[in-house]
Amino acid sequence: MSSQVSTSRGLHPPGKLGTFESSHSWPLPAPTAQPEAGRGDDQEVRLLSVAWNQDCGCFAAGTSNGFRIFNCEPFKETFRRDLKSGGFGIIEMLFRCNILALVGGGSNVQYPPNKVMIWDDHQSRCIGEFAFRSDVRAVKLAKDYIVIVLERKIFVYNFTDLKLLYQIDTLSNPKGLCCLSHHSNTSVLACPGVHQGHVRVEHFGLKMAKTIPAHDSHISCMSLTMDGLLLATASTKGTLIRIFNTMDGTRLQEVRRGLDKAEIYSIALSPNVQWLAVSSDKGTVHIFSLRVRVAGEDASNEQHALERMDHQNSSSSIDPLIQANTGSNASSSLSFMRGILPKYFSSEWSFAQFHLPEVTRYIVAFGAQNTVMMVGLDGRLILGIVSVSCRVDLAESVPI
Repeated sequence: MSSQVSTSRGLHPPGKLGTFESSHSWPLPAPTAQPEAGRGDDQEVRLLSVAWNQDCGCFAAGTSNGFRIFNCEPFKETFRRDLKSGGFGIIEMLFRCNILALVGGGSNVQYPPNKVMIWDDHQSRCIGEFAFRSDVRAVKLAKDYIVIVLERKIFVYNFTDLKLLYQIDTLSNPKGLCCLSHHSNTSVLACPGVHQGHVRVEHFGLKMAKTIPAHDSHISCMSLTMDGLLLATASTKGTLIRIFNTMDGTRLQEVRRGLDKAEIYSIALSPNVQWLAVSSDKGTVHIFSLRVRVAGEDASNEQHALERMDHQNSSSSIDPLIQANTGSNASSSLSFMRGILPKYFSSEWSFAQFHLPEVTRYIVAFGAQNTVMMVGLDGRLILGIVSVSCRVDLAESVPI
């Protein structure tokens, strides 16, 4: 699979970019820039995609006639671009800066779905464009990398000069599954491997790759912690979610969403690695308690672990860090007979759930102060609170 890359001069390193607040005009036919626009024209606009930024502080919504940027807490539309030539099926932000990755969607005749445009809104111009022979399934951005996902291959480019760094082969990946860490000391990518149920983990800083046999069935969803040390996965069965150490592939924990097959829409790990949230087509968001060490408990040990990652060779690994956490997941009263009764009786179940409309795909994330945020393709943002007593309260539901 070949690609074509066109680059404009003056590409700035991502570390020097400004925040995403711009009033520049969009250089496409008859555009309008409308920060803080009203919603009187929303009736004919279709929502094509939603995507959180790297810290989940805001999200981008691709629509049939452009895109919009929303802040989460407090909830507020901060920016929009309305186009007459069509919309975007993929919008990827780089934290809150002025760089966006855009892929055409819907009736967009200007940018077909096999092209990725890297747009600098402060300069009001395209600073790079990637063209492929097949449709782009996903795009991920980090400070140093641009990752473009096709159905059977992943391309990793240097953000500064757009030069190709890596090509990764995958099993058929129509969902564009791919995760990228965003910690300043680690650069980790996770994607489907070349065998069913396997996940490939690339530690770019250590120049090492690890293949994890995560499930027997195909992978359907995955998520990394921001430092890339933990990976959560689900298969097409949608009954179990497993958490792995990405350095040595050790399985650290397994939790059960349910018994019936389900399509997992999204998996989120809280920033302090205390909670895990899973949304599915069953109309529920399950909240689990994790038994891995939370990031805030022993900052010095966490930093030492990261320092070891920077200095160890490819044969090294970090020992699994397991301990009891605040709150506990539900389990069967017969769990003490683990190894004798079927595996079901020793399963860890969610301690709380949100109930949502089954007809809508919701993407879940964690916000500040144990808030759980869900954005739906029906155009609604739902905020919930995970309390210390392990209860879940629905806080707010607002249209986007």
